[in-house]
Amino acid sequence: MRVLRQLHAHILTRPLPLSSFAFALSKIVAFCALSPFGNINYARSVFAQIPHPNIFSWNSLIKGYSQIHTLSKEPIFLFKKLTETGYPVPNSFTLAFVLKACAIVTAFGEGLQVHSHVLKDGFGSSLFVQTSLVNFYGKCEEIGFARKVFEEMPVRNLVAWTAMISGHARVGAVDEAMELFREMQKAGIQPDAMTLVSVVSACAVAGALDIGCWLHAYIEKYFVLTDLELSTALVDMYAKCGCIERAKQVFVHMPVKDTTAWSSMIMGFAYHGLAQDAIDAFQQMLETEVTPDHVTFLAVLSACAHGGLVSRGRRFWSLMLEFGIEPSVEHYGCKVDLLCRSGLVEEAYRITTTMKIPPNAATWRSLLMGCKKKKLLNLGEIVARYLLELEPLNAENFIMISNLYSSLSQWEKMSELRKVMKEKCIKPVPGCSSIEVDGVVHEFVMGDQSHPEVKMLREFMEEMSMRVRDSGYRPSISDVLHKVVDEEKECALSEHSERFAIAYGLLKTRAPIVIRVVKNLRVCVDCHEVIKIISKLYEREIIVRDRVRFHKFIKGTCSCKDFW
Repeated sequence: MRVLRQLHAHILTRPLPLSSFAFALSKIVAFCALSPFGNINYARSVFAQIPHPNIFSWNSLIKGYSQIHTLSKEPIFLFKKLTETGYPVPNSFTLAFVLKACAIVTAFGEGLQVHSHVLKDGFGSSLFVQTSLVNFYGKCEEIGFARKVFEEMPVRNLVAWTAMISGHARVGAVDEAMELFREMQKAGIQPDAMTLVSVVSACAVAGALDIGCWLHAYIEKYFVLTDLELSTALVDMYAKCGCIERAKQVFVHMPVKDTTAWSSMIMGFAYHGLAQDAIDAFQQMLETEVTPDHVTFLAVLSACAHGGLVSRGRRFWSLMLEFGIEPSVEHYGCKVDLLCRSGLVEEAYRITTTMKIPPNAATWRSLLMGCKKKKLLNLGEIVARYLLELEPLNAENFIMISNLYSSLSQWEKMSELRKVMKEKCIKPVPGCSSIEVDGVVHEFVMGDQSHPEVKMLREFMEEMSMRVRDSGYRPSISDVLHKVVDEEKECALSEHSERFAIAYGLLKTRAPIVIRVVKNLRVCVDCHEVIKIISKLYEREIIVRDRVRFHKFIKGTCSCKDFW
């Protein structure tokens, strides 16, 4: 930059033809905007000095802002200004760069407008632009649009394939992502580390351990360069698939570990309720002089919450402030959750009402759960009002309030709540659980009748229920979820989706294969107790990943120690 400023001064003090002057300044803009040694603000000021900037200058500035300010909409504003001036005409590079910017900030509406420019200006057949469109729609989770553009491409390069796989991974469509991966190989396109990161990430979302293990073996067999990002993705995948031991193995063998890698490992320990392991990893991270970021502190605070370690949580909160990290709403949510789980509900409420930033719904839900646990009706109703102001149509909120009333035998208030839900046509998200068997992910919903083997499955479930009852189990009816939703037909607790998935796993696999189930909602108290019994009766290790954390059931006990 020092030399460039000298050149800039030389250009300004020498008489040059206008065309040469503009050409020289456009090169300065390009260096300042695109070089890692440049300065985007300097580029912008030089750009303003060019009488009639050419498309090369516009493109340099648009691309530069996308690279440097990753969450800025400045590239989109520049493109809008360019189209308003009418000259110069955007080219394929302009459209591709601005589509990338739209993808980064998930600006779907603006991206659609750019797509209209693509069609209007005749760039619909440009491979560069088509690939950018696939990436944009994939990042915005508009898989149908991405698929349409992808299928219209006469030639599909590695970037386009990776964008499609990544898009499916973002929405958890692991089977589709794997199918695309196989199609890509059939087409003779060899994956790179970025492609594999996308597929491994899809396995993490779906909890597809078998496929994830196959991918890991593929990576090792074909000597794909295991870079930092891919290694971190493997750590995350194993942790989220309930195999924390394998996650730790991959992590330990990583030659270099950055903040993201450490954060993934710490969060993995937190998911599994291994609070002390998470804290130990955090201490090791500090000892190796890797600087923690906001995600790292979120991970270690979550670990403290799952372990009920209040004093440790307070210490890490203070340390976060010492590192100059401004607490986000998620950090406050972790702190409130930690206090509520430990019975300090009043303190948690004071923090929530005095936060520098408005609390989100998740924070109020943590408080509501704390009120239910301590049977604080008055405070619970205050919290419920705040929660319903934020999310007046979220069925989960009504269910939690109903559970509070149920725990305190407030039947009239429950009845009023049911009436409100009916009037507003509020229905809860159905419970859904999945299990991977022989590389295929099977999904089950509550009271499932859709699975092709449902008849055999239900016969086995009846036998399983009898064995559980014979062991002395009696169902817990404190959870009134289904009473609230449907007064006329109360669904039995035995119809919960995780029981279908576990039964299918018992039917289709044999010991010592671990049964791994992923559920979209929190496991209820009754199912938690039943799964403990099943693990003992059938002598099987069962791992259930619910919305909150992992539960590892072995010989009638759970890793959460009934604290979740």
